[in-house]
Amino acid sequence: MFFTYLRRELRRRRKAALVVASGLALGIALVIVVNSVSSGMNQAQDKVLQSLYGLGTDMTVTKAAAAPKSGETGRPRFEFGAKDDGEEQSSDRVMVQGFQTLASSTVTKVAGQKGVADSVGGLSLQVMKVNGQFKRGQFKQDQSGGATRQGGPGGSGGQPQGRVEGGGASFDVNSYSVYGTDVAKQGLGPLTSSKVTKGRTFKTSETDAKVAVADASYAKEKKLALGDSVKIKGVKYKVIGIATPDSGDAAANLYVPLKQAQTLADAKSKITTVYVKATDSQQISAVKATIQKNISGTTVTTSADLADTVSGSLSTASNLASNVGKWLSIAVLVAAFLVAGLLTSSAVSRRVREFGTLKALGWKSGRVTRQVIGEAVVNGLVGGALGIAVGLAGAYAVTAISPTLTAQLGSGAGGGAGGIGGGMGGPGVRQSAGKTLDIALSAPVSATTITLAVGLAVAGGLIAGAFGGWRASRLRPADALRRVE
Repeated sequence: MFFTYLRRELRRRRKAALVVASGLALGIALVIVVNSVSSGMNQAQDKVLQSLYGLGTDMTVTKAAAAPKSGETGRPRFEFGAKDDGEEQSSDRVMVQGFQTLASSTVTKVAGQKGVADSVGGLSLQVMKVNGQFKRGQFKQDQSGGATRQGGPGGSGGQPQGRVEGGGASFDVNSYSVYGTDVAKQGLGPLTSSKVTKGRTFKTSETDAKVAVADASYAKEKKLALGDSVKIKGVKYKVIGIATPDSGDAAANLYVPLKQAQTLADAKSKITTVYVKATDSQQISAVKATIQKNISGTTVTTSADLADTVSGSLSTASNLASNVGKWLSIAVLVAAFLVAGLLTSSAVSRRVREFGTLKALGWKSGRVTRQVIGEAVVNGLVGGALGIAVGLAGAYAVTAISPTLTAQLGSGAGGGAGGIGGGMGGPGVRQSAGKTLDIALSAPVSATTITLAVGLAVAGGLIAGAFGGWRASRLRPADALRRVE
């Protein structure tokens, strides 16, 4: 009897049922779209962060660079003493980038902390190379790329890249980054943010081999191919692979085995960064506190800390989705539930004669209430189905359009004393600081979102049924007679 009556009443009151279902559908569709877009923005932000420090890294351990001592500029110096005018000369300087070095044993100490699943060390280097012809005298090249001559006119300033002419000299300045990676643990750290598209990556046996993996953009710029050699501080390294970053900029121009990087920088058994993976992503803050407490003198920076330095349309849209979008969804849902409840209550009021007659025939209030709630729940489920369909269509439209968002990596993302407590360690952070990355937005719909939508549909039906059921429970058989009169 319950289902027969239910089917008859829903068929007879299709328009009213459609109005209630449509209101619920609007709220549920908005929830699906907002949740999906927020999820897509989180994925986009993850891509930005992964392009900096690699997949699987939850935090880094570094030591902020010390301030230069009094009278020191903190900039590297290049000195050339030409014996003959116009003699071709070359000099390069390999510098530890951004941070003070840590002992390699720090990796073991970090790995022993509670909540740490894995850790690996890396050494970030910056190489500045000057090659050209000089007049008699000494030229000095500083990190800003400017050149001066002792005892003669100064050369022209500029960036640490390209050709510099002036003061009777002509020389090239080339600056590039090198990252020393632990070839025994390549599943963690900046190299994981790139995919080797040509050649191969390092073998675990190449702990001290003179081999290198080149970033695809750098290889194209320098016309490097597999099997070619690159010279760093007079040492030749064979290019065994070309790596293309998954998104954003590469972590470094060249990757070499960690021991080779330590040799180049005269930093034996030293690293700049420990990349850490936690056993539980929900306990990252606790692991950070543990490391800071037990390993003094270090700075622990999580991906959340680095995310705070990301600005641009990605950050703005993410804030809008998480704040305005969330509250808008809640407001629309509350309004939809309230309207559904009022419409259901109003519909019951128009059925006074019907329900009064049923009670006169022996229907108890509980049976009438259950009938009203049943109709409301069905309306809610219909609204949920419509909302899911509209929400999925909206999410698909966002993914199909794939609007481009920009992520500006502020200077706070860089390493060194000026960063966020030393910054999120690694070459990619410092190299990418201040650059803009373009990220295509998608709106993935998860099973959790669909489950939430179904739950909201049922909740909306129950709320509407509660309004109608309360109104129906107050009806008396005499109400039917009064309505007839």
